[in-house]
Amino acid sequence: MGVGFLLDTNVISEARKRNGSSVVKDWIRTSYGPTLHLSSLTVGEIRCGIELCREKDPAKAATLERWLLTLRRQFGDRIIPVTAAVTEEWGRLNALRTLPAVDGLLAATARAHGWTLVTCNVKDFMGTGVSLLNPFETTSQGSSH
Repeated sequence: MGVGFLLDTNVISEARKRNGSSVVKDWIRTSYGPTLHLSSLTVGEIRCGIELCREKDPAKAATLERWLLTLRRQFGDRIIPVTAAVTEEWGRLNALRTLPAVDGLLAATARAHGWTLVTCNVKDFMGTGVSLLNPFETTSQGSSH
């Protein structure tokens, strides 16, 4: 355990956008790299997005494919799998408050590792006991919900 941040898909996706939030980009850029983590679920969500646009927009799919490859290289062993400990935590969370599966597993991953979940969807995780940070808000210092 220790200081760590689990980046939700919406945060890492915002950082990729040419006209994405400068606040989010600055937060990621100024954060200590080894403390930033991705869930394997985020990799799966990005893969799904690639496959959904592949037929209609092959160029966009190719761009996203390169981005995913870059993320996989940059994050390496900081791409966190869904482990038995995470699923146990997910079961505890679901007993308190039912969340969509991916959201629940992201929250459980953050809780199991003692990390802060970095997301723009803070309200979706209220009542889970997960430490949350919204990098889209410059005043957000992280809070436990």
